[in-house]
Amino acid sequence: MKKLIILPLVIAGILFSACEEKTSGSKKAPNFSLKTPDGKVLKLSDYKGKVVILNFFATWCAPCRYEIPDFVEFYNKNKGKIEIIGIAVNSPVSQVKNMIKKYKIRYPVVISDGKVEKLYGGIRYIPTTFIITKDGKIYKKHEGFMRKEDLEEILKDLL
Repeated sequence: MKKLIILPLVIAGILFSACEEKTSGSKKAPNFSLKTPDGKVLKLSDYKGKVVILNFFATWCAPCRYEIPDFVEFYNKNKGKIEIIGIAVNSPVSQVKNMIKKYKIRYPVVISDGKVEKLYGGIRYIPTTFIITKDGKIYKKHEGFMRKEDLEEILKDLL
């Protein structure tokens, strides 16, 4: 009986907890080259001069599925001002394709090679989101889900 009570509390704690770390803006975002689910290559360096939201997510992650509609809405509203790149970790390509279709994701999504997480200092929690400035520096790291309002608040100073 205790397990039935504790499990929802643990899930709620994970879902609604978040850790945000504002950096000094001096660390350059590591470049990467990853494939999209359809095999095209995407490089972070292709987005130089733009504000980039880099979102590490997984298809099996409930908080990720919870935040994606807000990311999609935010992207659709701000397309041209910002870029979002989703990085699917520990997720089969077929499930990533299904998630893209289900949530009508229009921003680029790539498949992790298992190395990109290390480039970004190790990803302790999924989802984890990095905000990258126009000059390619990491402005903020956010662990946990984000709402559209969170994105708007963080980015208002960068746009």
